[in-house]
Amino acid sequence: MLDRDGFRPNVGIVLLNSRNQVFWGKRLRTHSWQFPQGGIKHGESPEQAMYRELHEEVGLRPEHVQILARTRDWLRYEVPEQYIRRDARGHYKGQKQIWFLLRLVGRDSDMNLRATDHPEFDAWRWNDYWVPLDVVIEFKRGVYEMALTELARYLPRANHHNRFLRAGLRAQRHDGAPGSAASGTPDGGTLPPHDESAAND
Repeated sequence: MLDRDGFRPNVGIVLLNSRNQVFWGKRLRTHSWQFPQGGIKHGESPEQAMYRELHEEVGLRPEHVQILARTRDWLRYEVPEQYIRRDARGHYKGQKQIWFLLRLVGRDSDMNLRATDHPEFDAWRWNDYWVPLDVVIEFKRGVYEMALTELARYLPRANHHNRFLRAGLRAQRHDGAPGSAASGTPDGGTLPPHDESAAND
């Protein structure tokens, strides 16, 4: 389903833990990491699409999360032609997205990347809030920056102080610990470089 300008309606999800770190997923059988996102089906509202994608890609249900905010308007990015399927070239241009900021009120163990028969991710980790801007594939960077900037004002205030305290403690220890916590991956090292394997995700 494309609009008259060739953009596919889509939702993006920024999922927070209690430390204001964000869920970061590795796309199946690639080295590409991104936020959960997916298309809005005909007849769906953005919120309905968000809950469906949240379950399909992360295995969470509405009772596992709290909606903190959403972007006011559509945020658009164009997909370079080399990442667009041949049969879509000429009419598909990119994505227009509504982004949701969610807080996980369940547990990490509630997440299940194999909740459906068509998983999107095969690994995941928690990252500090702004880290994705440094590592997301370039053509998505602008929309990620707009979404994270608009949603940042809704981050739970109580956790900012704790985050900076932890950062100070890490600096004092001089132990070389990374600035983000990992979960669901073999190590907590730096993220691999990004690539993109499909235009419609």
